[in-house]
Amino acid sequence: MTNVAGLASNRGRNLLHIDDLRPGGADLAVVLTDDADAPVLEAADARDIPTEVVEHRDGESRREHERRVVDALDGYDVDLVCLDGYMRVLSEVFLDATPLTLNVHPSLLPSFPGADAHDQVLDADVSVTGCTVHVVTDAVAEDGSVRAEDVDGGPIVTQEPVPVYEGDDASDLKERVLYDAEFEAYPRAVRWAANGDLDVTGDGVTVDADAGGDFPVRRLVSNDRDSDLRYGENPHQDAALYRDDTCEEASVVHADQLNEGAKALSYNNYNDADAALNLIKEFDEPAAAVIKHTNPAGAAVADTLADAYADALATDAKSAFGGIVALNRECDEATAELVADSFKEVVVAPGYTDGALDVLTGKDNLRVLDVGELDEVTEIITEKPLVGGRLVQERDLWAPDRDDLEVVTEREPTDEEIETMLFAWRVLKHVKSNGILFADGTETVGLGVGQVSRVDAVELAAKKAERDADGKDADGAVMASDAFFPFPDGVEAAAEAGVEAVIQPGGSVNDDDVVEAADEHGMAMVFTGHRTFRHD
Repeated sequence: MTNVAGLASNRGRNLLHIDDLRPGGADLAVVLTDDADAPVLEAADARDIPTEVVEHRDGESRREHERRVVDALDGYDVDLVCLDGYMRVLSEVFLDATPLTLNVHPSLLPSFPGADAHDQVLDADVSVTGCTVHVVTDAVAEDGSVRAEDVDGGPIVTQEPVPVYEGDDASDLKERVLYDAEFEAYPRAVRWAANGDLDVTGDGVTVDADAGGDFPVRRLVSNDRDSDLRYGENPHQDAALYRDDTCEEASVVHADQLNEGAKALSYNNYNDADAALNLIKEFDEPAAAVIKHTNPAGAAVADTLADAYADALATDAKSAFGGIVALNRECDEATAELVADSFKEVVVAPGYTDGALDVLTGKDNLRVLDVGELDEVTEIITEKPLVGGRLVQERDLWAPDRDDLEVVTEREPTDEEIETMLFAWRVLKHVKSNGILFADGTETVGLGVGQVSRVDAVELAAKKAERDADGKDADGAVMASDAFFPFPDGVEAAAEAGVEAVIQPGGSVNDDDVVEAADEHGMAMVFTGHRTFRHD
């Protein structure tokens, strides 16, 4: 455990925040102040943190006062000293007698040092400020005077930026820098020190833990607001769209809306259109998908775009009503006629013929998005905000080819079944878990999405195929599962529906029983060795 001595002259909010987080296991062992009325004393007492008060006496020199501060800390086992608004410039008397001492300064040093940093920032009319955690170094001359040029001049440990907005005043910056920058950077520096990652020498500071890469230790994300949205997922929620202008991949955020006068996209439209676009990027052949609530109502690959859309729609035209259509080819007039034949919210494609635009823009409030060429995928990281943080992961860009399939049943799949398996897996990646997909050829037949039981997902896919699919059913279909089958019941339910082949990850402790069930029904089954969960 790293014991921290905190020195503050006022509220000590950074010290209390460090005590809340205990970064790296650090413990706030004592709080010392030079002001008997400092609010930090009452706050520390409420937390049962020992306190010391060492006020400056009349006629006492700086160094004499520091010797009394050192004496006051002598009874504590201190490994690190953290200053938080401690209004005393320190000399070698204190710094040579104590462990590493850190301070947080409310600007991005070396710019705007000193006590009036926020006013300096505003006077300079800069658009970014922040905070700096730095090593405290001696800034006192032999005669006891302060060497102003050395104040806040110690080696920088870490920094955190925040924006400066039009109309900000010093109080706005004080709050934003404290909560958005200091509360982030100071615990980080303490964590590094507690974990032994901070190396301070005469040449400066080295932090071995401050690594970059796809998952860097520090993430700085900056996006500009593109537009205010009418509302969020629900009318009582405010929302806005932010854009990342460094993105090179085709996206709905950067898409041109071609039908002027139609209402703007909603929060849900953007979310669904993004899901639809990501699905059709899976395929090189003409492909179409219809999405509702980020799940595919149907998807297909065919020789022509019109056939692909017709096959996708035929999976579940009822659920596709009011959905989002995505196409991976320039939309031609024949496809546009099919899209316009029933109510859709948005159509997304990498271009449109003049005839297609005439058809689509004739539909009131059908939003027509041109995302440009569907070039290579460049965004390899995705994230999900959580209360108190965010999850960051690689995008699920993996899909099997024939060589990745392990046949585990007595019957091997036919070439046609393998083609369907590979198609089904690429669509299944975009189905919310637990997800089951029935496919025939290169078109979906029935989907069981977002179920908490895998066998329920199978039964739902079978029900949708029987009840809602137009001109196709589950007889002879391939079933794809986004995770292993924990029990044979899912395979048995699929066989009852008419499924003849299965693609799944494998990996259950009951794989042998599941494979045995497939063999009993004469089914072909392959393992991919990869799971493809999707939870949001």
